[in-house]
Amino acid sequence: MAKIVILGAGISGHVAATHLRRKLPKKHEVIVVSPNSNYQWIPSNIWVGVGRMKSKKILFPLAPLYKKKGINYKQAKAVTFHPEGDKKEQKPYVVAEYVTGEKKGQQEKVTYDYLINATGPKLNFEATEGLIPGENKTYSVCTYTHANHAWEGLSSLIESMKKGKKAKILIGTGHAKSTCQGAAFEYILNVEKELKRHKVRDMAEITWISNEYSLGDFGMDGMLMSYGDMIMKSSELVEMIFEDRDIKWILGAGVNKIEDGIAYYENLEGEHKVETFDFAMLIPAFSGHGFKAYDKNNQDITNKLFRGFMIVDADYTPKPYEEWTIQDWPETYQNPSYKNIFAPGIAFAPPHTISKPRKSKNGTDIFPAPPRTGMPSGITAKLVADNIIDAIKKGDKTLHHKGSMGNMGAACIASAGFGFWNGSGVSITTYPIVPDFVKYPDSHGRHLGKTFGSIGLAGHWLKLMLHHAFLWKAKMKPFWWLIPE
Repeated sequence: MAKIVILGAGISGHVAATHLRRKLPKKHEVIVVSPNSNYQWIPSNIWVGVGRMKSKKILFPLAPLYKKKGINYKQAKAVTFHPEGDKKEQKPYVVAEYVTGEKKGQQEKVTYDYLINATGPKLNFEATEGLIPGENKTYSVCTYTHANHAWEGLSSLIESMKKGKKAKILIGTGHAKSTCQGAAFEYILNVEKELKRHKVRDMAEITWISNEYSLGDFGMDGMLMSYGDMIMKSSELVEMIFEDRDIKWILGAGVNKIEDGIAYYENLEGEHKVETFDFAMLIPAFSGHGFKAYDKNNQDITNKLFRGFMIVDADYTPKPYEEWTIQDWPETYQNPSYKNIFAPGIAFAPPHTISKPRKSKNGTDIFPAPPRTGMPSGITAKLVADNIIDAIKKGDKTLHHKGSMGNMGAACIASAGFGFWNGSGVSITTYPIVPDFVKYPDSHGRHLGKTFGSIGLAGHWLKLMLHHAFLWKAKMKPFWWLIPE
């Protein structure tokens, strides 16, 4: 009998757990260890953050589903990793600490045959002084509770605008190396749409602030894309969208401090500037959780498992930007030191950024970290699960299932508005996520036939469809596995 432990119940962890449970005989144990009691469909947090959807519509409790489907569940957080066991426990294990109930605060050794680290990122708000969700007029949409607070703040601001008070709104990234620009982009479009719906758009100045060098970078170095019968840059598409909605922008900005209604930032010219606001939604830096790892003699071996995020089958050799290739990126998400440990989704340490690294004239790094959310999280989790299934059922540890972000596509839909007829989606599909300048030298490393953008109601409909489809899938409803990642 094999025992597979999954740390985390976000997109990666939940996808891995559901596929493992469906494909493995019941004699094999699947255990999910997560501090979260609910699963949440994170892309729909945007609608929660503008009051167009209640958070209960995007989440459900994990315990009842897992009990029904035969997945063991511990509401606990991982503390330390022991991939060799110790002198008392011969099997590898993680130490987990319960976060609720009668066992709250108690620690337990959770042994495993295979371990999937799907803990995702730490939302590192403290990396930016004063960036605290719900304080200093700043908000977040990274979780459903954050999104609820954001709507409370935005709703209050809308009411003050209805009474004649003008407002400044700031949306974007809250750290010099933040990622997830796509979520902020979608949110700014929805906020602008919501202000129009409440007939107060003329009372607000809306500004995009980002660590991107150019609009439409999204942490992927931008893209050249097909747009109808034209070929255009993603920067041109986003600029067109912002100009059409009278949204201003500040680029190359590393926000480093927040006070009540004031954002302090450094730009690439080395200038230290400020931007005032009445409401801000700023994406924080993402970081690893600071896990420690120990060998069987209790010696620290953290550097074998982590470099912030978990080390996998990537090429981490330091090299100049010009020498980076798609071959640097992992394919199996397996830790090279301990072959029974995997880290899909945001939990794996990327070998380098995708966007070109830039420093201010003061030497400060100001550029996006590489995105690994959404589709890549689900795809990498499934391939990890399939490799473990092959190892258990067939004894095949060759790892036939592979998927590098250098040959993987992703679709991003930023839908503004809500309801069947009242909305418009900005759809951007990219292939590959990591540009391949050798294979596609004339189109900025991307396949033009598979990299395209569109704007319209169809994208909005697709976003609504995906909301319902992926919640159906996450709840393991009939034929859920037919819905692709």
